[in-house]
Amino acid sequence: MRLRADFSQPERVLPERYEWVPSPAAGVERMMLDRIGDEVARATSLVRFAPHSRFPAHEHGGGEELLVLEGAFADEYGQYQAGSYLRNPVGSSHAPAIGAQGATLFVKLHQFQRGDDRHFNRQTQHEDWSDGPWSGARQQELHHFGDERICLLQLSPGASMPRPVARGGEEILVLHGTLEDAQGLCPAGSWLRSPVGHEELLQAGLHGATIYLKTGHL
Repeated sequence: MRLRADFSQPERVLPERYEWVPSPAAGVERMMLDRIGDEVARATSLVRFAPHSRFPAHEHGGGEELLVLEGAFADEYGQYQAGSYLRNPVGSSHAPAIGAQGATLFVKLHQFQRGDDRHFNRQTQHEDWSDGPWSGARQQELHHFGDERICLLQLSPGASMPRPVARGGEEILVLHGTLEDAQGLCPAGSWLRSPVGHEELLQAGLHGATIYLKTGHL
């Protein structure tokens, strides 16, 4: 399977276009955002777990990065509420168990750089925000390795993202509020991917926005 696999082209997926498909595990559905490969794939997805569901123990052959968007889950290493950010490097393994609320996760698979082997989690809901990299932004840096940088950003109403997109490209998941581009509003749940040099203006809406931002990895 190849889905939104040309990283030289901008992509934009709004919640109204979600198409949830069952995974091989009972009670687990996926909304595929980009994918290269079949069941083992370089993939970016939203993954939705039914209450009390379980995902079989599995090894991360290419690494797993995830952000808990809703609900909660637990594994051998801890418990993770909405706002938890985890990195499970190549060769790590776990068996997630979902609580009574169910859970929705943002998951990126097989996208770790060679040598990026930190295994950690952060409870972003309990952390402070610092001054951001430009006016109108506050941030929590989640991870930095080589040219790749991952952070959460809180954008003030009307705050604009830097343009053109710098070396390595840009990927955004809107967590709260709205962003606006030339095509209109991008509400919470919108996923945007922009290649190097992309110049389309992108700014926070009337009530600001909180976003996941990953740069330097395309």
